[in-house]
Amino acid sequence: MRFEVDALLFDMDGTLVDSTASVLRGWRTVSAEFPVPPALFDAVPRHGRPAVEILADLLPRELIPAAAARLDELERTDTGDVVALPGAAGLLAAAPPGRWAVVTSAGRALAGARLAAAGIDAPLLVTIDDVSRGKPDPEPFLLGAKLLGVPPQRCLVFEDAPAGLAAARAAGAATVAVATTHPAGALDADLVLADLAAVRIAAAAPHGAGPIVVTAH
Repeated sequence: MRFEVDALLFDMDGTLVDSTASVLRGWRTVSAEFPVPPALFDAVPRHGRPAVEILADLLPRELIPAAAARLDELERTDTGDVVALPGAAGLLAAAPPGRWAVVTSAGRALAGARLAAAGIDAPLLVTIDDVSRGKPDPEPFLLGAKLLGVPPQRCLVFEDAPAGLAAARAAGAATVAVATTHPAGALDADLVLADLAAVRIAAAAPHGAGPIVVTAH
């Protein structure tokens, strides 16, 4: 499949970075410390959503700030097994400077820690700290497009989670999903791939000079 766009927007966890084990350890610790009934913990969708919104589904309101702070501390200091996912490093190396951003539901400190652990340098980073509403609301991707100076309809979003794909569609962007954390059948995107290894940037110039041609199969 071929896309011609003006900017690329990448989700972080599950798209560029494998942080699954760290995320699970953090959530299990928080759910035990506060505590959260196991059946409720298993029933609430977590991946791709801001932590505060997930905690609102799990805990009384007065416990959310402390739980969020504890989770952030756990995850920021647990990055020993966080790595870049297949194809991520090569694709970012080929992406034209000034024409891509990472758009994540994580906070800025946590995102920075995970990207550093994975060896990824993101010159433009949009986090949950920068918006009033997280995915599946389109605000994060709309902000990413705005900061790059590109209409969202001219962006290609790479995502792994239904919430993120819903946000990208609502923003009007084209979508590529990677089936790293969800079955391919659960991902509503223009194209669904196993990972980013199948994606190529066929043509691009820095800072808005002509379209970015992306091919994938």
